[in-house]
Amino acid sequence: MPEDTTPENSETKDAAAAAKNEVYDSSKIQKLEGLEGVRKRPDMYIGDTNERGLHHCVFEIVDNSIDEALAGYCSNITVSIHSDGSCSVEDDGRGIPVDIHPKYNIPSLELVMTNLHAGGKFGKGAYQVSGGLHGVGAKCVNAVSEWFEVEVRRDGKVHKMEFSRGKTTSKMKIIGDTKRTGTRIAFSPDPEIFETTREFKFELLGKRLRELAFLNPGIQITFVDERINKTETFIFKDGIAEYVTYLNENKNVLHAEPISFHGEAPTPNPDLDANIVVDIAFQYNDSYNDQIYAYANSIHNIEGGTHLSGFRTALTRVINAYGKANNLIKDKEPNLSGEDAREGLTAIVSVKVPEPRFEGQTKTKLSNGEVDGIVQKITGEELKYYFETNPQVAKKLIDKCLNAARAREAARKARETVRKGALSSGGLPGKLADCSSKDPAMSELYIVEGDSAGGSAKQGRDRATQAILPIRGKLLNVEKARLDKVLGNNEIRTLITAVGTGIGDHEGDGAFDATKARYHKIILMTDADVDGAHIRTLLLTFIFRQMKGLIEAGYVYIAQPPLYKIKRKRREQYVDNDAQLNRILLELGSEDVTLDRLRDNTELSGDTIDRLVECMSRLEMIGRGVTRYGCDFAQYLDQHDGVDYKLPRYIVRIRTGNDEEFRFLKNDDDRIAFHTEFQLTDEDGTGTVIREILSDEGIKIQQRISLHEIYESTEMAKLIREIADAGMDIKQFSKSEEARYQIIENKGDEKKENIIELHSIIELIENIRTIGRRGLSIQRYKGLGEMNPKQLYETTMDPKKRRLLKVNIADAAVADGIFSMLMGEDVPSRRAFIEDNALNVAHLDV
Repeated sequence: MPEDTTPENSETKDAAAAAKNEVYDSSKIQKLEGLEGVRKRPDMYIGDTNERGLHHCVFEIVDNSIDEALAGYCSNITVSIHSDGSCSVEDDGRGIPVDIHPKYNIPSLELVMTNLHAGGKFGKGAYQVSGGLHGVGAKCVNAVSEWFEVEVRRDGKVHKMEFSRGKTTSKMKIIGDTKRTGTRIAFSPDPEIFETTREFKFELLGKRLRELAFLNPGIQITFVDERINKTETFIFKDGIAEYVTYLNENKNVLHAEPISFHGEAPTPNPDLDANIVVDIAFQYNDSYNDQIYAYANSIHNIEGGTHLSGFRTALTRVINAYGKANNLIKDKEPNLSGEDAREGLTAIVSVKVPEPRFEGQTKTKLSNGEVDGIVQKITGEELKYYFETNPQVAKKLIDKCLNAARAREAARKARETVRKGALSSGGLPGKLADCSSKDPAMSELYIVEGDSAGGSAKQGRDRATQAILPIRGKLLNVEKARLDKVLGNNEIRTLITAVGTGIGDHEGDGAFDATKARYHKIILMTDADVDGAHIRTLLLTFIFRQMKGLIEAGYVYIAQPPLYKIKRKRREQYVDNDAQLNRILLELGSEDVTLDRLRDNTELSGDTIDRLVECMSRLEMIGRGVTRYGCDFAQYLDQHDGVDYKLPRYIVRIRTGNDEEFRFLKNDDDRIAFHTEFQLTDEDGTGTVIREILSDEGIKIQQRISLHEIYESTEMAKLIREIADAGMDIKQFSKSEEARYQIIENKGDEKKENIIELHSIIELIENIRTIGRRGLSIQRYKGLGEMNPKQLYETTMDPKKRRLLKVNIADAAVADGIFSMLMGEDVPSRRAFIEDNALNVAHLDV
């Protein structure tokens, strides 16, 4: 093979030679200062730099507030997602200490926000029980935030500090008086760190906050998403018993009330004057699956740990012992297995441990050995007592377990039949068009709805790495059938054989083993209609129940075929979703237009208009953070300083009788001056002060003053700078009497030329959208069969162009509930779901 002599290759070789000759000495040893290590290796501290890590930042801050609640000092927590994608968390706890640290001679607030392993959770006194252990949570969030601010209400004063990317930008100062206590932390994820910074998921955050409210009864958690104008409040008096009821709300339960109990035992560490606290609640339903969630100090341990193993062991032992003692399980019958005892079980196991040990910063597994024995003892004693005082419930539950044991044996025989059938037929089903690659990491399996789309997929695929498995008709609904019946379904048997992992969580032959997966991408490809959605749900239900390890390993994806094909003049394009269609409308509206700045007859066109439209569209979207307080958006934008385009950080709304005015406070100094002028203290926590004043006529009238922080101001200032750099006059955003700009469509064409006058920059977006819709042909795809093999590959299967939606179990409880509701026997809940969401459906193909 001839040597590659391209310049790039030569440079690479020169660099490699230079590196080889370098001396490895003390000059190569680096020490990262402050929080630099977190920015260099963020995955180590927050999980990753994508969606998981983004949400983990919110959870780290919320967990600090929960620790205040566990200590008995906090009863209200508010989490807000703002229009620009920033987040704030406020509590009414004690407030982070702000006095000067005796050893380090800086405010304690600055110490705990900028130094790893600094906090109040290492020694005795501050927290007997907490979820935060390592002293790294909040400061990690600080390190990966573009801006990060802390406001502490303590000792009658409001203290504030500001940071950026882990470094202090504004020293601690007092900005007001207060009669409350607590901490408010606000931050904006840094786009230099995160692959996505504005994609907080309402459902994912809401699920975790609801979970924390269940685990900490009496604590009120309010979740506000200003992007979609939605607020939810969570408060539960009965704690985890209500949690179990919530998880079972779409299922037929076997006993009316959850079985719940509480117990405590002293920690084996003699230096700690504290107990290990155990709270357990569970309830059986008539399904064939179990869901058990384990928590330590309110942290969800996805991988379980010693508290979960202790509960499982005690549950199986007590059921067997009671069944044998009361002749419910015959002497000649074998003991029920743990799998039998857990069929249809929904359980919450929550422990509070003074010094918990977790595997990793993300705390996925509890490893304290002493917890296993304590949970076993408490569960054993409490459950034995419950069975003895509730014999009818005990008999019903043991009957359920015995039926599970019989079904397990039938399923074992069915699995063996499937396994032997696969071996005798040569191993792979005939309808599978396999790929030539034998490397699972390089191989993909497309599960395709119907023979028509399957034929197109087979013809259009890359045969080296892409296998096709057509699924004909509807799969069996596994939510309503036991495993022995499920395995009698030909389509499911074919799927099991093709994937190669086995199924279920039992032990022995045919058990699920993710390492045996023949493909590391299993892609569900169904039509964009009701039938396609139904088949996709059936497939996901089966995988979720019997091959959950595939989802946990990250092997399951949903193909995202284009929703539209648009055509205008010579332009043809596939469009994936409605959001992309809206972006394209703006692009199309910018294609054949010029923008004239009338004061000096400057013409803007092409890339400049595209850039302006993008900035103005974003500015319009995050401007909701201003308009929700009743303030005119253009009036607010006009307050920028004209130098670095900084906007007011605060808006004050003053209603005096029927009159209303707005004041704009640029920074904390303005805020201090305003509070001094009006002699205000924030007494009730609402940000609103009501007082009586005398009018000019000497009549008493009510004055309502509310101060609002505009978290979006930083992002909006950036956008104004970009708009100014693109050539727009940004001195005034409010409308003027005379036109300041004009859009010209089809300039120079006598028949088609059209001039639109603009009296404000803000009018640009609305007019560009209107232009973009003209003459546009939109074709919506309903079925994969509507595409020929080449189109199907180009739009949906080509790794360079396709869009895949990765399936994960970050929200397993919600997923379980949805599967149970949509696919189970609870018709009223399914009807309510359809009624509640009917108006949210943009397209319905029947």
